Amino acid sequence: MPASRSPKRDPERRAPLRGAANRGAANPRAPLRGAANRMLWPIALFVLLGIGAIAVIALPASLITRFLPPAVHAEDFSGSIWHGSAARITVDSRAVGALEWRLHPLSLLMLSVVADLHWVKGSTVIDGDVALDAHGFVAHNVRGGGPIEDVRDLGVAPGWHGNTTLDLREIKGSFNAIASATGTIAVSALASASIAAGADLGSYQATLAPDAVNAGSLTATIKDTGGPLECEAEIQYTVASHTGLLSGTLKERPEASQALRAELTNLSQLKARDSSGRIPVELEFSL
Repeated sequence: MPASRSPKRDPERRAPLRGAANRGAANPRAPLRGAANRMLWPIALFVLLGIGAIAVIALPASLITRFLPPAVHAEDFSGSIWHGSAARITVDSRAVGALEWRLHPLSLLMLSVVADLHWVKGSTVIDGDVALDAHGFVAHNVRGGGPIEDVRDLGVAPGWHGNTTLDLREIKGSFNAIASATGTIAVSALASASIAAGADLGSYQATLAPDAVNAGSLTATIKDTGGPLECEAEIQYTVASHTGLLSGTLKERPEASQALRAELTNLSQLKARDSSGRIPVELEFSL
């Protein structure tokens, strides 16, 4: 009998079977690779954000000079651009003290800069927060104060003495001028070498309404908070000329000095006292 032979294998007939088998069987590693890729994206994003935050924090505070107006010069920096300080700042060559700042990072996403500020000049300390964008600035909760003498370099006329306290709810403006301000400015132990031989003039509070700033002038209502003078008046101050006009009424109290009484007597020669003994006044001054 002839030997039996195994049938020849036809590779062309088996190839479709292998292809069909490969197409029908699922690759167990494919879902794992897809899940891994989906997990890597958020991790990579967090890593990039972390690197960016570290880079910003590491930037020196002196980098802020790139964003200052030409009239402003700052030096003696410490810290970072995120939280730093400049010990010496000048505006138009006038020394205006030192400034510390702390930036709010989320504001950068809105294409603006929001920061907490701490300003020091001599014994004067003022804190507040400010938001800056391409249109100007808005400051809130500006509080603090100190001796008038500390701000003499900013244009205050020589000879005035006293202590100021600021409590301003909001200040708006461009980078060239203030547009509005609301809040109060208090002055205590006020005196001037040119008035009543430097006698104590008392304490006062100026209240700024939302429309207090107009065309380069500042208007506020004035009321005394104790001292040798009763005062109810309005003051209009022109920033460019550093001059003001006080319009209202004055009346001495029993503790008024003789020199101050003499000044009021001279004023009463110009305008007679009213039925309550108050003297109508319109006084120009420089500050």
